[in-house]
Amino acid sequence: MVQLLIQALDKLEDGDWDGAHRIAQDYDGQSAAWLHAHLHRVKGDEATAREWYDKAGREPFEGDTTEERYALRQELTSGVEGMMGQNPGPETGGA
Repeated sequence: MVQLLIQALDKLEDGDWDGAHRIAQDYDGQSAAWLHAHLHRVKGDEATAREWYDKAGREPFEGDTTEERYALRQELTSGVEGMMGQNPGPETGGA
C-alpha cells in the first residue's frame, strides 16, 4: 500500500490530481487519510480536508502544501507506520 500512496504523490506532482485521488480513495489507514486530506487541501476544499485530517488523527498541517507533501513523503518512506497505516507495535517503538 505504501508504494501506491507514494505513486499517488508522484501523480499529484505530475499534475494528475484525479489519479492521485483515485488511489487515496482505495485505502484505509492514517497515511491514506492524511494523503486524502492533503489532496483536498491542494484542491482548496478545506472543509473536506479537515474531515480527512480527523480520520488521520492529525491536526491540519501548518505549512504550505509543498512542505506538507514533503512531510507526507518522508513519513511514507520512513517505515514508521505499518502496512495499513497503523502504528507498529511496541517492539518497534510504536504506541
